[in-house]
Amino acid sequence: MTNALRVSPRELARLISGLERGDAEAQQRIFALYRQPPRAHMIGVTGAPGCGKSTLIAALTRVWRRQGSTVAILSVDPSSPFTGGAILGDRIRMGELSQDPGVFIRSMASRGAQGGVAQAAADAAIALDAAGFERIVIETVGAGQSDISIVHLADTVVVVEAPGLGDDIQAIKAGMLEIADVLVVNKADRPEAEAAFSTLAAALELGEAVTGHHGPAGVAGRISMPPAHHRSADGWRVPLLKVSALRAEGVEAVAQAIALHQRWQAAHPERAQERAAQALREHLQSMLLRAALDRIGEQQFNAWALRCAARELHPAEAAAQLLASVVKEGDCA
Repeated sequence: MTNALRVSPRELARLISGLERGDAEAQQRIFALYRQPPRAHMIGVTGAPGCGKSTLIAALTRVWRRQGSTVAILSVDPSSPFTGGAILGDRIRMGELSQDPGVFIRSMASRGAQGGVAQAAADAAIALDAAGFERIVIETVGAGQSDISIVHLADTVVVVEAPGLGDDIQAIKAGMLEIADVLVVNKADRPEAEAAFSTLAAALELGEAVTGHHGPAGVAGRISMPPAHHRSADGWRVPLLKVSALRAEGVEAVAQAIALHQRWQAAHPERAQERAAQALREHLQSMLLRAALDRIGEQQFNAWALRCAARELHPAEAAAQLLASVVKEGDCA
């Protein structure tokens, strides 16, 4: 970890707790830290539940620690839609790493965030960057075809697939393949792993013409890459790798691919610009919704909801009328 930390370890823990509570003071601190140039490489790890994301992250962390890099891990666990509670079990599964002073592990609840990444986790990553961690890993709750918001947060997205988790079609859904910077088939020691690998390789070949989410062609061709990959429309060659994270087999190749993407991205700032635009859009949507609900009031909102329940109005029709009334009221204010 760097010597000149802008956030001490003790302050870091308090700051993240404050972000989870929604403290205004903690948010103001993040606003100030955000203005500092970023230094960390932020890595998102996503995939279906049970594919071995935590095991792969632990194995990658050991590789990075041997290389001398400090690592912070944010494991976002699913929240109950009723109580808001979460199991927060990844910190338990990574208990061995928690004894390493160069590793920081924090479990956070998703709090119902679409895409499995809470805003508090995004802000916590800013704090971890300020604390001097060189690699920040964010593990999502387990993404599906539409739950892909990690791409708007991470510099590099690692999508993890595993054999034997159900219909092979689930592994090749377009949304998941399109967000991958590095695609990993974990549990490669299983007999069915080769079939899963071949299915994904074929899907990548078919998807070569699909527009990706990165920038123009860069350094990928100058460094040896694994034989199975596809070139997205933006020029980045997405490696497809076989790994047995539990046996620590193939993990160094994943670390190499992540490092390669980091180097490629340094020459292509488009990804950072896209992430900033998406973050601004999401915050604006959230603030406009809160402002509209505050102006409408709970009693009036519930009255309109009852009309929708009685099938007097379609919800979209009711929302349009409510929005029109809010805008008109704002014009008269």
